[in-house]
Amino acid sequence: GRPRLAALHVAPGVARAFALEAAARLQAGSEHPLARALAEAHPGAAPAEDFRALPGRGVEAVVEGRRLALGSPRLLADRGAAAGALAEAAEAEAAEGRTLAWLIEGDRALALFSFEDAPRAGAAEAVAALHARGLRTLLLSGDHPAAARAAASRLGVAEAEGGLLPEDKQARIAALAREGRHVAMVGDGVNDAPALAAADCGIAMGSGTDVAIEAAHITLLRPDPRLVPAALDLARATRGTIARN
Repeated sequence: GRPRLAALHVAPGVARAFALEAAARLQAGSEHPLARALAEAHPGAAPAEDFRALPGRGVEAVVEGRRLALGSPRLLADRGAAAGALAEAAEAEAAEGRTLAWLIEGDRALALFSFEDAPRAGAAEAVAALHARGLRTLLLSGDHPAAARAAASRLGVAEAEGGLLPEDKQARIAALAREGRHVAMVGDGVNDAPALAAADCGIAMGSGTDVAIEAAHITLLRPDPRLVPAALDLARATRGTIARN
């Protein structure tokens, strides 16, 4: 839950200082974890002008008279922008399981930001506890598929799907429901809200965004993944009490 900026690669002719400041200004004031990582890497950045969020893709705004966008590899593809000289670096960073963000102007990639995030304490233990209860686990992520697979491997999650938009996560939940499965979704971000609402049981982290908390059925008051199996145990015990009564 606390990603940090691991690497910054810039295209020929682009100053590293400009790329970092522009990215920090684009994300100034955002609740997104990557925005916090950029704020730590470049504190005190003033917000950009004419800001616009691009759900599931990134953001765009005007910095020093230039309209720039910052977002996922999907945004790069949507803009028809070429990775150019940064393509090799992008492949290497993705292979490390890191999250990628592109700084784009028009159809040109100006810079590539790479973020890494250590697993939250207790996450692997929580996954093991869910498996011990006979539950199947699946990681749905907007991150690069390689990053999603790397995180799943570290945590012991059975399956992982990356590169998903909010509507993709929601569609995956719906597909599981059509298979006759009962689905609990755990999330904390704006991009998780549709899936949280679509699940039989949406579980939000109390440290997450307001929209995720609003969409969920259960909110965990501490950002501890081990509370997920504990919440399910509590629900089962409550149901048992109701049945006995």
